[in-house]
Amino acid sequence: MKLSVVLSTQPAQFQAATFKGNLETNLASIAAFGYNGAELAIRDPKLVELDHLDKLVRKYKLKVPAIGTGQAWGEEGLSFTDPDAMVRRAAIERIKSHIPVAAHFQSIIIIGLIRGIVKPGIRAEQAMDWLIEALRECSEAAQPYGIRLALEPINRYETTLINNATQGLELIARVGADNFGLLLDTFHMNMEEPVIEDSIRSCGKHIFHFHVADSNRWYPGAGHLNFRSMLEALASTDYSGWVSGEFLPKPDAETAAQKSIMYLHQM
Repeated sequence: MKLSVVLSTQPAQFQAATFKGNLETNLASIAAFGYNGAELAIRDPKLVELDHLDKLVRKYKLKVPAIGTGQAWGEEGLSFTDPDAMVRRAAIERIKSHIPVAAHFQSIIIIGLIRGIVKPGIRAEQAMDWLIEALRECSEAAQPYGIRLALEPINRYETTLINNATQGLELIARVGADNFGLLLDTFHMNMEEPVIEDSIRSCGKHIFHFHVADSNRWYPGAGHLNFRSMLEALASTDYSGWVSGEFLPKPDAETAAQKSIMYLHQM
């Protein structure tokens, strides 16, 4: 099992970005705790010094399995489904700007809340059409670089677009790109899936990345989710990707990261 944890490269409002603050200090801690990688939340690649970031990642012998993009929604309001065509175009171009960084690290690009919501006055069908159009364009742009995109089904309280695995699989069929798949997250699945293990098995080869957080969005082992059962279901799909912690920094980031990796190693 390859384990990583989320690290934000820039200040962010998103609470479940486990590590924030000094980049090198956090990378050193992540490596010291025994993680194999750091999943990087990057709002805007233009704000990241790639050479400096690469040196630090190499210094601490870490991989970058995935790049989170949701802060472009949280901090700037960019989304694929905004009624304003200029905002939609800016969101698409932002995702495409992540491709060179993803290619450098051979990372998956995560499509989280940058997909947006169905805003008042917009038909759900229209929003879905915009979403599919954007995903096709971004997937096509990433294809020559061998980069995959993974959309995360997110619970109904955060978005009205793609809340569960079934909807995610339907979206994959409509987008029709081999390099477009899903990121499954145990926190969101706990709210949206009737049987989490069945949903994991149903997604099979379409699972490109996997997030773990417990039922309360604390580190695995701090709530009531059965991680042994979920990870067994994941293994049954022949998943060979990463298991990445995206949980609240409670009681603090270091304690949460340590407790998470200790618990997961027991699995």
